[in-house]
Amino acid sequence: MSGLDTVLDAPAGKAAPAGPTAGRRGFALRPYALLWRREMTRLRHNPVRLIMGLVTPLLFLVVLGTGLDAASSSLGKAQLNDYRAFLFPGTLIMSVQAPAVAVGISLVWDRKLGMLRQMLVSPFPRSSIVLGLAFGGATTGAVYGLMLLSVGGIASIRYTPMLLVVLLETLLVSLMFTSIGLLAAVTIRQVETFQIVVNLSLMPLMFFSGAMFPPNGLPGWLDTVVKLNPLTYGVDAVRRTLPGPDILTSEQTRLMLGHWHPPVVAELGLLVAITAAALGVATHRFARSR
Repeated sequence: MSGLDTVLDAPAGKAAPAGPTAGRRGFALRPYALLWRREMTRLRHNPVRLIMGLVTPLLFLVVLGTGLDAASSSLGKAQLNDYRAFLFPGTLIMSVQAPAVAVGISLVWDRKLGMLRQMLVSPFPRSSIVLGLAFGGATTGAVYGLMLLSVGGIASIRYTPMLLVVLLETLLVSLMFTSIGLLAAVTIRQVETFQIVVNLSLMPLMFFSGAMFPPNGLPGWLDTVVKLNPLTYGVDAVRRTLPGPDILTSEQTRLMLGHWHPPVVAELGLLVAITAAALGVATHRFARSR
């Protein structure tokens, strides 16, 4: 029997044995570690999932980026010197969203298969279950992002220490996706309904995030949608942090709110606020679930 099964099979209401303060802290942190390890075990034992999760972003980057480069060059209307470099931040975000949201799907399946009931009767706070799943899903998404960053040279991305900052930004975006996915999972109880909602949400978020075209100078309605999309600020923060061609930091491609270029710190702060709100609501709803 695994450590997770032992913890989850503990009788309801059974108190943890008394012990030193360090022991109690270790007991409190144990569910985070166990649920995080469960997500890592799933990832390690399913290499096909890891490989297939990168196929779409790479095709998106190589095929679309190369095709538009060639088309713009042949027409003599190239506005971007290297469209693949411009496209890379959006592709990076695309690579982390699906594996992160998959944690929400796994929670819905846990409820359907009865695994969730075992979690609910464990002696650990229910908030630790949500946070453990969130950290596990965010780490999974960051692994996908790291793999894509390792081939960033095909988009003229330079391999410098700044990529570590980009990886942290990717981890934050992945945690935001995971938190929203968990919020949807504790609200929607049917697997089929959850999958439909996720599929209908992810692609519009990407298309209206400035991932494929500069977020400035758009028609009125489209400009409003892009500016209201929180993912727009994540893509812009990653684009401005990536070491690469000047197109990544040019005035034409940076996000503008009126005449103001929001700093990267403010954009990341918005993502942190959305993540904290989603986790807070998800934890509250999960604590009241039966």
